[in-house]
Amino acid sequence: MAASGQVANFRLPPLPTIGEIIKLFRLRAVKHLSQNFLLDLRLTDKIVRHAGNLKDVYVCEVGPGPGGITRSILNADVAKLLLVEKDARFIPGLQMLSEAAPGKVHIVQGNILTYRLERSFPKHLQKKWEDDPPNIHIIGNLPFIVSTPLIVKWLENVSMRDGPFIYGRTPMTLTFQKEVAERLIASTGTRQRSRLSIMSQYLCHVHKCFTIPGQAFIPKPEVDVTLVRFTPLVQPKIEQPFKLVEKVVQSAFQFRRKYCHHGLGILFPEAVRLEKTKQLLMTADVDPTLCPAQLSIFNFKNLCDVYRKMCDEDPNLFAYNFREELREKKLNRKKPSHCDEDNQL
Repeated sequence: MAASGQVANFRLPPLPTIGEIIKLFRLRAVKHLSQNFLLDLRLTDKIVRHAGNLKDVYVCEVGPGPGGITRSILNADVAKLLLVEKDARFIPGLQMLSEAAPGKVHIVQGNILTYRLERSFPKHLQKKWEDDPPNIHIIGNLPFIVSTPLIVKWLENVSMRDGPFIYGRTPMTLTFQKEVAERLIASTGTRQRSRLSIMSQYLCHVHKCFTIPGQAFIPKPEVDVTLVRFTPLVQPKIEQPFKLVEKVVQSAFQFRRKYCHHGLGILFPEAVRLEKTKQLLMTADVDPTLCPAQLSIFNFKNLCDVYRKMCDEDPNLFAYNFREELREKKLNRKKPSHCDEDNQL
């Protein structure tokens, strides 16, 4: 067995290069889909090494495109490789790889945002949440337009222990625009600290692997790309429903340059806002003059726990939406008064 972190000895037979595949099937990156091809097999091998030892592991690759990372995954001697690719133009090139590794590759043309990964792997791979991660790994060079909604969806799956996490604490190794990656890994008090920092770190161990310069991709994106590895935690740092945590965190960062009491205040209707915000902050023992980026995950845990109790006491509170209240106010301001109507007669 190969040592952890090393690509195994299994090798694909000689194949056209990724560049030749692109020419053969007349492939081009579609700008509005934020597609960028990684042709350097040294870099794709490096991505796979950072995923760990994949020998005999079941892998799902998201958005394989022309198949650069796919080749490196297959050379790691995986047990099975599931490819989920939305763009039909890439399927013939991926089928060529499938034929070169008989019995190892299953290709699905579909959207990863809606594809049911919980049905994709054998049931015998399932492990208890408290055990080591299962023999499953998700890898992907994600298009920028899908990376944030996809990781938020998967984080919710982690909290529910469903989707690809029905098998246990399935690890993920994914690329992101460098700026997004910096938000995912940002620590308390840093400029990059954001909603994504809290939502990812309360559920997962989040590790920055390395940054790939933009010029390594075809076509060259305007930004660099960073590889990030996620391993779900045995015990989440905030033990409340995902949607509740998301609402508290989103509200706190609504006014990221102001003191946190401004954003947290929009959790409550205007008529009781001052009173309820003060109650939330005092009970959670959070300084109202801290900026959102200065709040630790422990602070957010306390805020979520207190907000949950307040929602239990007032069943209508969680359904309250600050933006809907604003919209109603604007509509009411636009409606003509009775006096205006009389004047028009």
